[in-house]
Amino acid sequence: MGRVGKRTFVYEHRPAIRGWASIAGPKEGQGPLGHTFDAVSEDDLWGQPSWEKGESEMLRQCVEKCLEKSGVALSSVQAVLCGDLLNQIISSSFAARALGAPFLGLYGACSTMIEALLIGGALVDGGYLSNAVCAASSHFSTAERQYRFPLEMGCQRPPSSQWTVTASGSMLLDGEDRDSLAVLTHGTMGRVVDYQITDANHMGAAMAPAVADTIQGHFSDMGREMRDYDLIATGDLGHIGRELLIELLTRRGIAVDQERLIDCGDSIFSKAQNDVNAGGSGCGCVASVLCGWLMRRMEEGELHRMLLVGSGALMSTTSSQQGESIPGIAHAVVIERRKR
Repeated sequence: MGRVGKRTFVYEHRPAIRGWASIAGPKEGQGPLGHTFDAVSEDDLWGQPSWEKGESEMLRQCVEKCLEKSGVALSSVQAVLCGDLLNQIISSSFAARALGAPFLGLYGACSTMIEALLIGGALVDGGYLSNAVCAASSHFSTAERQYRFPLEMGCQRPPSSQWTVTASGSMLLDGEDRDSLAVLTHGTMGRVVDYQITDANHMGAAMAPAVADTIQGHFSDMGREMRDYDLIATGDLGHIGRELLIELLTRRGIAVDQERLIDCGDSIFSKAQNDVNAGGSGCGCVASVLCGWLMRRMEEGELHRMLLVGSGALMSTTSSQQGESIPGIAHAVVIERRKR
């Protein structure tokens, strides 16, 4: 593995994306991307006695679905890299307990799926692992209970707020597969960027500066522009954060092609679902959209090179209660379709 510029990995052996899977909850299944998920549950508890256990079960099922589609036995998995939004990433650690595979728990807030691909790609490309499962999940009810207010209170949500997506995505990287559809080619590490946003109901504003910083850093390292990608997908700024991102990029002198720039949180719900306000968010948003809609578009030959930029708000209930601002982080990876 090599490096280019200040922050970008070059995966010289191009780890193969051998398989992927996505699972979503009922509300997400009703959205415009519902048909692209591998499974949509009618029960947001997944048959479990609590939302937290339900999220963990969803993640476990998503990993197993990914392996099933890849034709790989669980016993052959060398590592699972995943995370979620909950304290001590309990959804991921309890799912890993059930899976029994070697586990690296990660926390990058909503950027966790891309962070997992960034690190998993390095481990596979460097020969430390022959394969790795990268995954992430989130759940509306678990996140609301932890970060905001109990659902039973029925608190009114402002227009800038986003709806935490109940979904999971999983992707298998393989260092030896030479027949896969797509490969991982580059990864750019993010920096913590803080514009002193303190409103926990305005995640788009908190994360957009970090996304702009990472995109600019990636373009600088690679000597590329937006037109060098069929698609740049951010996650998850929602429609307000996406507009802020466009403004920030323009101020930095980056030519923005709005047709090539989408946001997973702005895509996963329809405008008719008006209770989602500014759009979707959560670890499972970019993970499920990537492992559903975007990889399907790559399968169909519509996309050949895409840049995925996962964003996260590095807050906690403690920091918010102490009046701290909300720092943002964003990591990026490049996925390319193999020439056939």
